[in-house]
Amino acid sequence: MKWIIWFTVAAALFVCTAVYALLTAIGKYKRGRVLTPFNIMFFGLFVSSAISLIPIYGEVLKDTSLHVMKTVLFALHHTFQMFTLDADKDVILNNINCDSPALQAIYSGFLSAMTVIAPMLTFGFVISFFKNLSAHISYILHRFSDAYIFSELNEKSLALGSDIRRRNRRAVIVYTDVFDNNDEASYERLERAKEIRAICFKKDILAINFMHHSKKSPITFFIIGEDETENASQTLQLVGTDGGCEKAKRIAGSCKNRENTRLFVFSNNTESELLLNKADRGSLKIRRVNKIRSVINETFYSEGTKLFEEAKAGEDGIKTISAVVVGTGRFGTEMIKALSWYCQMDGYRIKINVFDKDEKAEDRFAASAPELMSEEYNGVHIDGEAEYTIVFHSRIETGTKAFAEKLAEITDVTYAFVSLGNDEDNIRAAVDMRMLFERMRVKPRIQTVVFNTAEKNALADAANFRGQKYDIDVIGDTQTAYSEAVILNSELEGCALARHLKWGSEDDFWRYEYNYNSSVASAIHMKARIACKIPGADKSEDELTDEERTVIERLEHRRWNAYMRSEGYIYSGSPDKASRNDLGKMHHDLVNCAALPDEEKRKDSRVGTK
Repeated sequence: MKWIIWFTVAAALFVCTAVYALLTAIGKYKRGRVLTPFNIMFFGLFVSSAISLIPIYGEVLKDTSLHVMKTVLFALHHTFQMFTLDADKDVILNNINCDSPALQAIYSGFLSAMTVIAPMLTFGFVISFFKNLSAHISYILHRFSDAYIFSELNEKSLALGSDIRRRNRRAVIVYTDVFDNNDEASYERLERAKEIRAICFKKDILAINFMHHSKKSPITFFIIGEDETENASQTLQLVGTDGGCEKAKRIAGSCKNRENTRLFVFSNNTESELLLNKADRGSLKIRRVNKIRSVINETFYSEGTKLFEEAKAGEDGIKTISAVVVGTGRFGTEMIKALSWYCQMDGYRIKINVFDKDEKAEDRFAASAPELMSEEYNGVHIDGEAEYTIVFHSRIETGTKAFAEKLAEITDVTYAFVSLGNDEDNIRAAVDMRMLFERMRVKPRIQTVVFNTAEKNALADAANFRGQKYDIDVIGDTQTAYSEAVILNSELEGCALARHLKWGSEDDFWRYEYNYNSSVASAIHMKARIACKIPGADKSEDELTDEERTVIERLEHRRWNAYMRSEGYIYSGSPDKASRNDLGKMHHDLVNCAALPDEEKRKDSRVGTK
């Protein structure tokens, strides 16, 4: 009877821990912590083996003194031997004395299986240990290199790490929370990480102390997991705001008090913005990355002047940028807003026609930017004010007769942007629009969003059977969206910081997204106005003539008004500074340039010049 009891307990424990380990592996768990699937399995096998050995040694030692204590100790000793390929198999084979031959066979088979599995786990542990040791040694040997630390190994982090490697051969690239899964995708990612000579740790980013790195060498952290909520949580722990163990708190303290340290958190949640605003950052520079805004910012900064080059002059001498935006998802909405402020330029006007199958598309957009769409400003020419025309065509779907007919009415299109939510629809709509434009005898630049990099590359020279090229530009693919130019654009960021320092502090530039985004927009427009040869744009403030100062102040305020309205701000109702309410997105300076006090006009000429 006792053999059945001991075997049942041991087998049940082993099965339960195996199932628990499997469920933990399939589900989400905090990698790098104690209760990993491997550790659970290791523990379950050890305890169930020890339990199943107790009745065996109980029989062997039953006539000795202190036999209970000796039974437990020898069972544990034998279990350790099982994990080191040193188990005495004769003890198992010769001392199982069950009443039932069937039970005896099952019991001996169970223990024999444990004897085989145990060394395999030990071998896996040793390999894992040396992998981690090798990673630590490799990192220590690179302590004087620029370090780029990623919280996860995925397609986004690989794209960014690969681009960093291309631009900086001496950098040390580190991926954390890396596990050898059996699926093909994980294997391919690991192989690609090896190709760029990346160091891979099994522990997660919060469990490794990177602060032994040389203080003279910069460290850049990327919290770039697939779960945006976890990204925000890891960021707060990394700066010591959200709990963690004592070791994590010590690491956090060292991290935020270290110079030359930046942290990029990939999370668009409003919650993460609020939490990071209140975090004690110390010397740490933190930026929350909005992929969509980053892609569009980089697009305008690197090639936005094409919009002005392709604009068509009217009878009044003013050039018109006529844009068509198809789709008002996140990319489309951000593009409409960016066009409204970027195209504020003397000698130019911007007209945007927006198409979406959703009947409430205009309502949603107007709710996010009410004053941008108000009848007081939209489509109205007011001297000294932002000037733009945004027209929505709701309940019109691409690929329909209604869409073709409405598009044919817009005969002056110079730029088209397509973003319908997935690669297939975007490519189809872009190709259809090229056909429709050819019928209209116009050839505007068409730009669309394609997430798959391979498809983007294939579209670069896409042509029909007669060799006629479709000329479709692609943005937003993983390789471009997660590139050093988009995420770590030091040129754009440096120019934006220079704008900000003309009126604020560097700490506020990094701490508040309001300041960062506003200064980035100003820097992007600065490059465009120099390209458009706006008088005084390429001068410093003290070099301006009175006439140039007036031009710069009016233009910068027009741009700022459009930008603030695109961010959802409205006029506070009074020129008094006390009426400003950023929670309500209400600003006292959202007025005509002529109504500004001289102090604010000087700020415009200060920010709007080199």
